[in-house]
Amino acid sequence: MKITSIKTRVFEWKGHTVPPASNFCSNATDMLWRTGDSMGTFRFHDWAVVEIQTDTGIVGIGNVALAPRIAKNIIDHYLAPLVIGQDPFDYEHIWQSMYRSTIAWGRKGIGMAAISAIDIAIWDVMGKATNKPVFKLLGGRTKEKIPVYASKLYRTDLDEMQREAQSYLDQGFNMMKMRFGHGPNDGPQGVKQNLMAVEAVREVIGYDNDLMLECYMGWNLEYAKRILPKLERFEPRWLEEPVIPDDIDGYAELNQLTSIPISGGEHEFTSHGFKQLLDKRAISVIQYDTNRVGGITAARKINALAEVYSVPVIPHAGQMHNYHLTMSTLASPVAEYFPVHDVEIGNELFYYIFEGDPAPVNGYVDLDNTLPGLGLSISTKYLDHFNIIE
Repeated sequence: MKITSIKTRVFEWKGHTVPPASNFCSNATDMLWRTGDSMGTFRFHDWAVVEIQTDTGIVGIGNVALAPRIAKNIIDHYLAPLVIGQDPFDYEHIWQSMYRSTIAWGRKGIGMAAISAIDIAIWDVMGKATNKPVFKLLGGRTKEKIPVYASKLYRTDLDEMQREAQSYLDQGFNMMKMRFGHGPNDGPQGVKQNLMAVEAVREVIGYDNDLMLECYMGWNLEYAKRILPKLERFEPRWLEEPVIPDDIDGYAELNQLTSIPISGGEHEFTSHGFKQLLDKRAISVIQYDTNRVGGITAARKINALAEVYSVPVIPHAGQMHNYHLTMSTLASPVAEYFPVHDVEIGNELFYYIFEGDPAPVNGYVDLDNTLPGLGLSISTKYLDHFNIIE
């Protein structure tokens, strides 16, 4: 089997979106003086879809949500010539070729995200060629079903957050994640608002259910050290991305300082990046995203590292490329699940572009043993809601 072509399209959402709200979610730009939607640069309202075609007629699907127009150019001009003509089962050679050929500029960020999209599509091809789901190629089923946590709870009105938290309990979830809305620039009143939000959610879900806390890079070391002792009484399962990803020493200091496990890695890349985090004991939970970190080929190496260091892997976002890895390794005890709703941040676009993601039942998702590849197809239901760039 040979790869004959690679087609990349950008799906730009032009349908209804939920308007931005103030203090919706802390983020890395909160340290700046600015007006308007502080989450603007972190909304993913377009997505690149990669289709790898083979001489046997099999088509594999991959995707990338980071700067998709740039990712398309990288794939079309730099990566496709390296991949076309190759046997997809030589996936390690293909990955190394892409990585080493673009290493001067592509080893982190959008270059690696573009590599990830191709790699995911290659694994989809291999699954379809062998008539097996991808998780069977990665080691098989290590759990009957995948426990998932509901991941939304952005900072809105406290009564609204409580109603949302109750809705997840009613659906059978016993884990959920909330976002902070305030950071260092908001001063003591912002600290108070953050604590009030956590307390409000805990009032609803109690302490028999897990609560995760998300900072999304919106704090700094000094602020995190100030607020962490105040958060410990709420017994969060973890505190996510308290500082920017380049502040590895800051991560390490916080992870040793508090009883709250510090998580991160959504914005880290390849097994080399995660070895640095693990060697420094900088994180207690790994949260790579397969369509950023280097694809399935890179993610499975990180899983092996994590197992040796006894650090759990809980990939960022749900989505099938992450579920297959979670199902196939003991390093991953649970997975994230973004509830289906109107387009807001943009992670929801996965449900508008693709079909095949399993719906959670009582807080679990399952993967079909009989669906080859990733089990995804490109949806035709919402095509008129997109501007599609060929």
